[in-house]
Amino acid sequence: MESVKQRKERLAAIFLILKSRYPDARLELEFKTPLDLLVASILAAQCTDERVNEVTGSLFEKYRAASDYANADPALFEREIGSIPLFRKKTRSIINACKEIVLNNHGEVPSDIEALTSLKGIGRKTANLVISSAFGKPAIVVDTHVYRISGRLGLSAETDRDKIEFALMELLPRENWSEFGHLLATFGRDICRARAPKCRSCPVENLCPRLNLPGD
Repeated sequence: MESVKQRKERLAAIFLILKSRYPDARLELEFKTPLDLLVASILAAQCTDERVNEVTGSLFEKYRAASDYANADPALFEREIGSIPLFRKKTRSIINACKEIVLNNHGEVPSDIEALTSLKGIGRKTANLVISSAFGKPAIVVDTHVYRISGRLGLSAETDRDKIEFALMELLPRENWSEFGHLLATFGRDICRARAPKCRSCPVENLCPRLNLPGD
C-alpha cells in the first residue's frame, strides 16, 4: 500500500511532468477585476469557459460594480445570461451575493476564503478560484477535472470535493497549489478526459495506478 510519503513523491513527479507538458496552463475564464471573476466563476458551473467568455464580454461592460448586480432586474439579467445552463439559479446567486458584498463589505469582493464562503451560493471551489486567480493567494480549485483526475491518479479516494481539496493540500507544497489546478484542468481537456481518456498518449501513464483504462 502506498504511504503518504510515496504519494507525495509520486505527485511531485506528476507535477513536474505536467508543468513541462503544459508550460502555459492558466485559467481560461476572462476577467479584469475580482468581481468579474466571481461572476464568471458562478456562471462557469456546469458550463464551458468558452461559453462563459462569450457572455461576459458584454456583461462586464454593463455591470461594473457589485451594486450594479445587486440592483439588476432579475428578469432582464436572466435574458442576458440565457445561453448559460441554470441561468435562473445563477441569476439569483449573483444578485444575492452582490447584495451581501454591498451591505457587508463596502462593495468590495472579500479576499479571504471564510468571507467568500459566507456569501449565499458561494462554495469553496468558487472562493478558491477567486482568491487564487484574482488575489494571488495559494489555493486548490477542485473543479470537474481536478475531481476526476485526483481519483484516477489515486491521489485521493474521497468523493467530497472539500475533502479532496484538503487531501491535495497535504500532498502538495503550498507554492504549487494554484498552478496544480491549472495543470490538471489543461491535462483533463487534452488527455485525461471524462470520456475516452487518451491513456496511450498519457505523459504520466507510468505514475497512474489505472494502467488498464481503455485508451484511444
